[in-house]
Amino acid sequence: MTKFNNQVVLVTGGGAGIGLSAASTFAKQGARVVITGRRQEALEQSVRTASGIDYIVADAGNPSDATRTIDELIRRHGRLDVLVNNAGAGAVLPLSQANFAQINEIFSVNVIGPSLLATAALPYLKQSGGTIVNVTSTFGHKAAEALSHYAASKAALEHMTKCWALELASDGIRVNAVAAGPTESDFLSERMKLSAQQIENIKASERARIPLGRRGLPDDVAGWIVALASPDAAWVTGQVFAIDGGLSVT
Repeated sequence: MTKFNNQVVLVTGGGAGIGLSAASTFAKQGARVVITGRRQEALEQSVRTASGIDYIVADAGNPSDATRTIDELIRRHGRLDVLVNNAGAGAVLPLSQANFAQINEIFSVNVIGPSLLATAALPYLKQSGGTIVNVTSTFGHKAAEALSHYAASKAALEHMTKCWALELASDGIRVNAVAAGPTESDFLSERMKLSAQQIENIKASERARIPLGRRGLPDDVAGWIVALASPDAAWVTGQVFAIDGGLSVT
């Protein structure tokens, strides 16, 4: 399968989970893939799992890394066809405990980071008639206790997806989003900094609430990211697809 033959794909937060699964699938379909993340060791380990994947160490929440990432990608590959804004930050953060640093980190990674990266990528996406796929969350459109700031940041990304789709359609750029439900990854431990017991409690609660009775696997979500970026979705833009085992309709 060569739907992405010689195309260049950038996947943020691509060192594990949904991002790595999507990167691997893009590579298998002929793309030259660059993943980003904050930890070089993890990225080095990830690129050994599949051919056709390269990496750039970058922090999605660091404003100066956006332009640097795109400049380095263009230096290496000369073009950009697909941007996947997958990197995310979150916290179980009751309103009574919220402080500036925690709120700022969530919005820096989930809202400001994708915005600045898309801005830096825009000239090259215009040249290629490329596409942007944003990874949001069920909780971008479903309320949840103690997730107000995470949920609000994902709601912002969903709305930006629709606004960008309108704004960029005349340039031939499609913009869509995948709203992922609870998915097996290191997000709860690495990004939300929860204890093993907290994680198990959350997973058990989620399994009980998801109509299909299980948490998602990275491949469950990654396939939709790749599908939305493919030529098969050439007439799809401005859409947010909930991939969450039915959680969003409960």
